[in-house]
Amino acid sequence: MFKTLGQLLLGSIFIVGGASAFAEPGGRVQKVEAAGLPQPRQATIANGGIMVVAGAALAAGVLPKLSATALLGSLTATTIVGHPFWKEETPAARSAQQLQFLKNVSVIGGLLLVLANNDD
Repeated sequence: MFKTLGQLLLGSIFIVGGASAFAEPGGRVQKVEAAGLPQPRQATIANGGIMVVAGAALAAGVLPKLSATALLGSLTATTIVGHPFWKEETPAARSAQQLQFLKNVSVIGGLLLVLANNDD
């Protein structure tokens, strides 16, 4: 029961965040462009789509290890490109970005636990 609930809760952040990035890439595109990645708008939308599909699969318990692997790739890139706290000049901005960076690192830890689960 806890495993199912954990996967459901872990998947939810990707469904919501991914849907937002997919539907309205907004300022995320500029961050992707600043990182030097090609086709930043398309990359942002694709990343959002990956998050929605893999997040929903994880939440539903469908191919959880494959879903977690896809989300690891997506979230690692998102964390580095989207929350480079080390580049921030003001303490407040650095602190805010560092908090988001560490939140993502914590979620990465949850995805690693899905991969480490031997029940699948």
